This record gives sequence, C-alpha cells and structure tokens, in this order.
Amino acid sequence: MNDFLCIQSPAKLNLFLHITGRRPDGYHELQTIFQLIDYADTLEVIRRADGELTLDCDLNVLNTDDNLILRAARALRDATGCKEGASIRLHKRIPMGAGLGGGSSNAASTLLALNFLWQTHLDTAQLCTLGLRLGADVPLFVRGESAWAEGVGERLSPVLLPPRFFVVICPDCHVSTGDIFSNEELTRQTSAIKMAAFLAGHTRNDCENLVRSLYPPVDEALEWLSQHGPARMTGTGSSIFAGFNSEEEAARVLALRPAHLKGFTARGLQRSTALIAA
Repeated sequence: MNDFLCIQSPAKLNLFLHITGRRPDGYHELQTIFQLIDYADTLEVIRRADGELTLDCDLNVLNTDDNLILRAARALRDATGCKEGASIRLHKRIPMGAGLGGGSSNAASTLLALNFLWQTHLDTAQLCTLGLRLGADVPLFVRGESAWAEGVGERLSPVLLPPRFFVVICPDCHVSTGDIFSNEELTRQTSAIKMAAFLAGHTRNDCENLVRSLYPPVDEALEWLSQHGPARMTGTGSSIFAGFNSEEEAARVLALRPAHLKGFTARGLQRSTALIAA
C-alpha cells in the first residue's frame, strides 16, 4: 500500500457564465464552460495509521479546521468508515477569492488522493456526490475534464476545446461569491443557450458588470487587458483573462502589464493534472 502521494490541484477559468434562474433553495441555475488550466497548487499527502488528520499550508490563513481540504478528508472517512488519517501539506499558488476555483480544486484533489491512499475504492460518481456537498465546483475537478456545465455547475458534459494560452490578471482584491450571488442587482434571467451560441461568440459573464461596479481594481484590470484581446472575468471574480493562440503571444502581453497588476500565463488543459498525477 502506498503511503505518500504528491498531487496537483489545477485552477479553472469560466469561458462564459450565464445565470439562467434562481432555485427555491437560493442556489442559482447557470450555464458555463469550465476550462482547466495548468496553473496549480500542490498537495503532498502522507497516509497515517493513527487516524489523525492534519493540514499545513504555506499560507497561514488557510491553516484552519474548517479548510475545505480537511472537510473533504472527513467527508470521505464518514462515507466509507475508514479509520486512517493523513498529514497534508498544501503549497498554495492559486490566489484566493479570484474565481479560479482553488478551494474546490483542493477539495477534489484531497478526495482523489485519499481515495487512492486509503484504498476506499469509491468510483468517480460517488466522489462527485461527496464533492458536491463541499462546493458546486468540486465535481468538475473530481472528473478532471474541461466541460460544459449546467444546474449549479454539477451537470457536466466534457467538451473538446481548442489549444489556447491564457493571460490571467489577478487584481489585488478578494471577491465574495456569496455576496455577488445574493446581490439584488445581479442578472438572473439569461436565456439558456446551445453550444453553437458559444462558438459564435454570443456569451458573456453575467456577474461581470456588477463586480466591476463594486471592485474598481477588477474594472481597471479588464480595461487594460481588453486593449490586447477579448478579456473577460472568470466566475464571480476577481481574476480576468484573455486567450491567445501561442505561448509566446501570451508571454508578450503579460510582460506589458503595469507593475502593480499581478498575473501569470497558463495553458488550457483537456484533462486535469490531478488525474495524471494520481
């Protein structure tokens, strides 16, 4: 039995985000395409026989008992009756509150890693069910394929996306997903579309105008990146992105950014690096 696993925890972009309605339970119906990218956190997971679960992160604010990583580990134990433990080290790279799915990806990678190390033998569908209780985006990262998504984001259909390289700009602000989805100014009645509308460019991010009005750094970043290509916010923000056909072009644009704008380049992925590592 393996006792150690190093697993990637990749970020995602929402290539568009339409909010098509609000459910009686308060959650929102949406349509989106999730594009996985090769910008990732790293989890080092050591199996423990003593039942203890510990987390050590190089970003101290995440070293809490309520972290999604520990919640995912406890959920897997509760679902399977497993008595083993784990020591988990998180090397954090994906910015928090940036719309890049870092927390959900961490939770999914934890489920994948511990299902492997603990030999709990849950299949992908069972792991997705556990993951959905932790967050709407967790099943995406468990399945590990770029996908068209509906429902609250859990109804996933893999899509084959063209090779793209992205410039991602991360404004210096943290956007609360809960605050955006509860704001009465949010657009919530966008008509559902088919893939053809996406391919024709008839999409947007329904959260973008609201976030731009509430967070000036997001508005500034979008204004700048839009000078170099079609730019859009991912998720509920705060990060914004633009796609390019080559790694060289993406690197050239990133190098032009003002000094106070943080960012990175990333390659689009069809399959998650977490699946490859595991």
